[in-house]
Amino acid sequence: MLWVLFALLVLGILAFDLGVLARKVHLPSPREALLRTLFFVVLALAFAPVVWWLYEHHDFGAGTAQGLRGHEAVVAYLTAWLLEQSLSLDNIFVMALIFSYFRVPKELRQRVLFWGILGALVLRLVMIVAGAAAVRRFHWVIYVFGALLIASAVKMLFTSEEGLEPDKNWFVRTARKFFPITSEYQGEHFFFKLADGRWAVTPLFLTLVMIESTDVMFAVDSIPAAFAVTSDPFLVFTSNVFAILGLRSLYFALEGLMGRFKYLKVSLMLVLMYVGVKMLVSGYYDISNTISLIVIVTTLCVGVFASMARSDGETPATGPRRQMRRIVILVVGGTVILMGVVMLAAPGPGLLTIFAGLTILAAEFAWARRWLKKTKDTFGDLKAKVTRRPK
Repeated sequence: MLWVLFALLVLGILAFDLGVLARKVHLPSPREALLRTLFFVVLALAFAPVVWWLYEHHDFGAGTAQGLRGHEAVVAYLTAWLLEQSLSLDNIFVMALIFSYFRVPKELRQRVLFWGILGALVLRLVMIVAGAAAVRRFHWVIYVFGALLIASAVKMLFTSEEGLEPDKNWFVRTARKFFPITSEYQGEHFFFKLADGRWAVTPLFLTLVMIESTDVMFAVDSIPAAFAVTSDPFLVFTSNVFAILGLRSLYFALEGLMGRFKYLKVSLMLVLMYVGVKMLVSGYYDISNTISLIVIVTTLCVGVFASMARSDGETPATGPRRQMRRIVILVVGGTVILMGVVMLAAPGPGLLTIFAGLTILAAEFAWARRWLKKTKDTFGDLKAKVTRRPK
């Protein structure tokens, strides 16, 4: 019943996304993409109290198999969600290369990403159910997952997406073998009826096939990483779903910034390496999810700001580049603050996380600097009062 209710929720979100947010075929502006990204971030974090309630009261049997309580489930869900969200950034870079290779018009990319995300949800569900069954039946699978993540981290460090060759993709070659291909795009259609009555596929369909097939490779990394956080299949699936739902908006928000993240790939590699090691030592030493959450947030923030510092050192950030910088800082800082707010209801450094998010925002926004100063002054006054209190 729990899975059915969540499936209905996801269908409702997709219907709202397709029927309201993306009703017209157009290229989203950076501001529109940013607002959509924030919407999906807030949606993912708003689900955390639902997770707490389900697992604290064990409604629909949630958490009974693993013995999870509400606060433990919330920390596991947030950690898995952030992990999946961060790993999806590498997916975005590959999507950009695929769109460039097939010369997909920018206004049509929304449609490809929507159906690509829908296919990814179904694929992830199948892989997560299979992975959970394997972990329950064979505990040693955890060590296989850990070794796989470490190997993926090393491969990520020494390989480049620039060598992407869609024409050698098995799925693309199969589609070309069985269907005629139109030489031009036919609007937003994946299929087109030729003059002789035969059906042909358009380049837009080949793009979709390529994106779906590459998601299989990314799922091989991301799903074992989520199982490093929790073996609860519902938490693994929900964290995956909310990370994937915002992928399309995140792509358009970061489209013009991808070349500026010089060190983000290194951060993702370190995150994969850390999660892989966590799985390998899980039988001997248990690393709490709160520590994992702090490690992941810190690693990603260092990668983002190191990249931006290097870019600022090369040329001043003005005009569109300044706007892109503000978008990234707002998304990262806002996400960290929202996570801190959610963590106030669960064990974890909630206040410290909020303060860290405010510090990130203060790097670019004057209002954040004022709030940060007021926060410091407030804590300073409280400290002074405590110090002056007679013993």
